[in-house]
Amino acid sequence: MTAQNSATLPTTIAVTGSARGAATGTVLASLGVIAFSLTFPATAWGLESFGPWSLVALRSVLAAAIAGAFLLARRVPLPAREHWAGLAVVAAGVVVGFPLLTTLALTTSTTSHAAVVVGLLPLTTAALSALRTGVRPSRRFWAAALAGAAVVLAFTAAQSGGSLSAGDAYLFGALLVCAAGYTEGGRLARALPGWQVVGWALVLCLPLSLAGSALGLAYEPVHLTGHGLAGLAWAAAGSTFLGLYVWYRGMAEIGAPRASQLQLAQPLLTLVWSVALLGERLSPAAPVAACAVLVCIAVTQRVK
Repeated sequence: MTAQNSATLPTTIAVTGSARGAATGTVLASLGVIAFSLTFPATAWGLESFGPWSLVALRSVLAAAIAGAFLLARRVPLPAREHWAGLAVVAAGVVVGFPLLTTLALTTSTTSHAAVVVGLLPLTTAALSALRTGVRPSRRFWAAALAGAAVVLAFTAAQSGGSLSAGDAYLFGALLVCAAGYTEGGRLARALPGWQVVGWALVLCLPLSLAGSALGLAYEPVHLTGHGLAGLAWAAAGSTFLGLYVWYRGMAEIGAPRASQLQLAQPLLTLVWSVALLGERLSPAAPVAACAVLVCIAVTQRVK
């Protein structure tokens, strides 16, 4: 009897720990989505004070300063040599590529229009993750993901009148590079703490960011406003560092495909922030679309 009890007890603990880890990962990834949903409104504010190149470079410099301070305070050793290639992918996709391409797009597109294309990011991330890791989600997972993406596309396209903007090429490029960065960052977060993945990627880009800041400020006009400075501050501290920190920690717990589906809610959240912060008008269809998206997210989170 004693032997049987001792054999079953570790199993119970392991299952409980796994469930708790999944719940924690979902919460962390969701906090990342909330942080990311504020990125476009914050960028729109930042563009009131800075040019697109200056804004992206400055946000990277500030985020790298925050990350570097954390790394130094914790006396974190340099990553192993085998991790630097992956960190370069994260830096190119998440620190440089996505912010630059989306900021350039927002100089000609509205935040609601940008959300049309960015709503496809979960599918793009899941597809690249499947190719990179060899994991094959079930058909039910893909069906729910496709349904959620369709809802997001239909809703955001209706918000923008169904028209295509000149910034679409930037946005489609941003999808690809960001999905690659998310996928590689999620893989690295299994070997390194998520905040270290983000921190080292930012530090790796610091020389380029400093050079970009100097050139951008020299050639682009600067008109400092409260909104502009607040947008820069959030884009640097909230979206680039804090958001990526909790996002990668969550993705390490629940996996890139499932975590990416939480981003189906990001375009709807962005529209809410756009109403509150930018004064945009929200369609009456928003509650219906939000409920449909949440159902799709619930399905994907229950698929093994």
